[in-house]
Amino acid sequence: MQDPIKTGIASFGMSGMIFHAPLLHSNPGFEITAIVERNQEKSREKYSYSKLFRSFEELLRDKETELIIVNTPDNLHFEHARLALEAGKHVVIEKPFVQKHDEALVLMKLAKKKELILTVFQNRRWDGDFMTVQKVIKDKMLGRLVSFESHFDRYRNFIQEGTWKEESASGTGIVYNLGSHLIDQALVLFGKPKAVNADIRTLRSNGSVDDYFDIRLEYADNLCVSVRGSLLVKEPGPRYILHGTEGSFLKWGTDPQEQDLKDGKLPGEAGWGKEHDDQWGLLNNLEKGKAFRGKIETIPGNYQKYYDSLYKAIREGGEVPVKPEDAALGIRIINAAFQSMREGKKVGLGSEE
Repeated sequence: MQDPIKTGIASFGMSGMIFHAPLLHSNPGFEITAIVERNQEKSREKYSYSKLFRSFEELLRDKETELIIVNTPDNLHFEHARLALEAGKHVVIEKPFVQKHDEALVLMKLAKKKELILTVFQNRRWDGDFMTVQKVIKDKMLGRLVSFESHFDRYRNFIQEGTWKEESASGTGIVYNLGSHLIDQALVLFGKPKAVNADIRTLRSNGSVDDYFDIRLEYADNLCVSVRGSLLVKEPGPRYILHGTEGSFLKWGTDPQEQDLKDGKLPGEAGWGKEHDDQWGLLNNLEKGKAFRGKIETIPGNYQKYYDSLYKAIREGGEVPVKPEDAALGIRIINAAFQSMREGKKVGLGSEE
């Protein structure tokens, strides 16, 4: 392995503290050289070996840093990524990529001009339940797939104070926050849809941002794809519901990696990403005329694969873990979903502009 990639984290909020810092710290391909905390010093507890900066501008000026994790508030993603690329840094942008499809195109053009890596942190591609769904579809366990439904539900019946995520502004709300994960997964499975039809609402009392969505993606071959999310789900149903000509697959529960990271566990520890068998998905199908109904073991999740792939992309010229073109299409779909809601009709995607 070549020298570790010297990496700066632009914010030490939830994503920096729970995801990026632990994953980078435990990966020998990376070295956390700097962390930005404007007012606090929480990062000193575990990452005192890194430099502490008080502003994003300080991080940009740091000559040692090769890669910047842009995990600042969503409305700053475009500007901060642009500045980082202009400063000659490789860039990882926390999902959602940006807020507008045109902004994504600008960043992609700039990264290409500068010959720098630009990618988006879509870690849910490495959730164990999603990888298991991929296998169910790839192995045609359900015959021809006719419907796919995925959920990202939570229960928060109050308006959380002191967070930009609850403020009425472009790019806030559940669609950009959680819907971006589900849309990305749908693109991995099925590619670009023909059209988007969406129902997006604010259901909580005194809410200012969207907290419910039902986005339908239209595909050829009469495949029905729906991604849904809500902040008012006290009793969750299945996270994935798949039906095909030869059977069905239902999966409850959530990947354990986020909770493990919150609990201070690190990738590489025994049992990492492994789901308890009471959470395994239910498969009911016919295979060669023989009926089967039972649990299917969940493939262990592994967020570290994202950074393993990124290391190879930067040091060895390999493919990035998430192509910016894919992430840009995800933003285009989100933009189309809001257009669909405003106009009360489905919105075709057509060709790239």
